[in-house]
Amino acid sequence: MPVYVSLKGEDPEVYEAIANERQRQNQGLELIASENFVSRAVMEAAGSVMTNKYAEGYPGRRYYGGCEFVDVVERLAIERAQAIFGAEHVNVQPHSGTQANTAVYFSALEPGDTLMGMDLSSGGHLSHGHPLSYSGRDFNVVSYGVDRESEEIDYDEVARLAREHHPKLIVCGASAYSRIIDFARFRAIADEVGALLMADIAHIAGLVATGIHPSPVPHCQFVTTTTHKTLRGPRGGMIMTTEEHAKAIDRAVFPGLQGGPLMHIIAAKAVALKEAQSEEFTSYQRQIVANASRLAARLAEHGFRIVAGGTDNHVFLVDVGSRSLTGKVAQAALEAAAITVNKNTIPYDQQPPMVASGIRIGTPAITTRGMGEAEMDQVGDWISEVLEAPEDESVQARVREQVHAICERFPLYDPLS
Repeated sequence: MPVYVSLKGEDPEVYEAIANERQRQNQGLELIASENFVSRAVMEAAGSVMTNKYAEGYPGRRYYGGCEFVDVVERLAIERAQAIFGAEHVNVQPHSGTQANTAVYFSALEPGDTLMGMDLSSGGHLSHGHPLSYSGRDFNVVSYGVDRESEEIDYDEVARLAREHHPKLIVCGASAYSRIIDFARFRAIADEVGALLMADIAHIAGLVATGIHPSPVPHCQFVTTTTHKTLRGPRGGMIMTTEEHAKAIDRAVFPGLQGGPLMHIIAAKAVALKEAQSEEFTSYQRQIVANASRLAARLAEHGFRIVAGGTDNHVFLVDVGSRSLTGKVAQAALEAAAITVNKNTIPYDQQPPMVASGIRIGTPAITTRGMGEAEMDQVGDWISEVLEAPEDESVQARVREQVHAICERFPLYDPLS
């Protein structure tokens, strides 16, 4: 029996949009690095009666009555995150990764303090100090980038900037960086200048959870993450911190930045964190990395320049500008062939972000479908074929048919049934 029967009758327009999105996800290759497909269990928790409950405060210390059962799921989420990441204190209430980052700033900084983070074109995130973000408005921002030749973080330059500007907080972690991040080196730099250290692991949380990427938790006072992306949970955020900063973080989240937490999403976070403790999840994370490496190598075989020469994680950037394309054009051509990527600036990009010289490609979602390295060769061939003739609709149509065929071989479960 369809689980959306009430929605279909009550609001057919919204139902139709959801049905169309379901079809898009089922029939296309999702290569956006920040997206994934949650399990049916996670989706059921996110759509549960927990959405009806107001629960301002924290487990055992709520401002509303009737919170005994939402307390259970929040405690489970906290305990599972602590077990997975080895964190002393966890706050699972942030609605997003950006809100998690903002809570750290709210707890650790005053307006006008110096914040140091990775600049956007080098792979950082808007919330790491970009002028269009709150993080770039109220603080004195110092940005570090990557080496022009290697396109990897230049830790000596980071140290030089830190000594010159004496930031109160240094942010490490990235939105589009394909190499291992040396958190211990960042901590040494922070300690030298008396700064606090925050790692944003929104993209690599699943890899960190399974030991495939080094963990920042032993080195940072604050670790933030989203719970989607490689962690394969619902859309939301999370903060890990030391006991020393626990009270300030909790106050920054509530009542500092948020009111009532989304208890249905926290329940779904708890489910995802349980799934992250399984052997299957560890194998999945290994396959994500293997798939990303294989797909990057295949595209390099087709003559595309891969930023930083390859990838150690789930994501990589392709310099399409070197092929006289823009990221905007490449994204649109691939989307017409049912391959979804996002345009992305590359280090020292001369194009504005909405045009960009690169595309960002990630493998979490297609790996969830069960695809392996052999399929990555096919995907790389299709991407190359489309981008060789980005305005050729016949090429897009031919590739689109092949994409639909491979998606039928690796189907998603049907949330409308």
